[in-house]
Amino acid sequence: MRAVVQRVTRARVTVESRVAGEIQSGLLIFLGVGREDNTESALYLSEKIANLRIFPDDTGKMNRSLVESGGSALVVSQFTLYGDTRGGRRPSYIQAASPEVANVLYEEFVRCLRSFSVAVETGVFQAHMEVELINDGPVTILLDSEKKI
Repeated sequence: MRAVVQRVTRARVTVESRVAGEIQSGLLIFLGVGREDNTESALYLSEKIANLRIFPDDTGKMNRSLVESGGSALVVSQFTLYGDTRGGRRPSYIQAASPEVANVLYEEFVRCLRSFSVAVETGVFQAHMEVELINDGPVTILLDSEKKI
């Protein structure tokens, strides 16, 4: 699994002019599922993100996690995180999981994140979505369950 994690003061995802998910302070998580991913990948990445110390403490130092800060998460599926552009100008998505597998693992990731007492909103899997956000910092972190990043 791959994730682009952005610390936000607010974020919202809209599908066909309807708000599907919206949060205030917390994390916007773009999540891609790869062909080799499994439930262990979902657990690893959700635990890593829930406890990633990227929120300020009382002195302004990034020393608190999402769990400690009481923030929320907005999780948006994004298979394009597995786009491979090394071979040319059109990305290849051969390393992305099939939609059926990806949806199951996306839902598992959301379930695992909620198990850490994080309030989670989501986008709509396989839908065309519009995502709005106010990046706080800006803070953007790249994560990979295979620890390549």
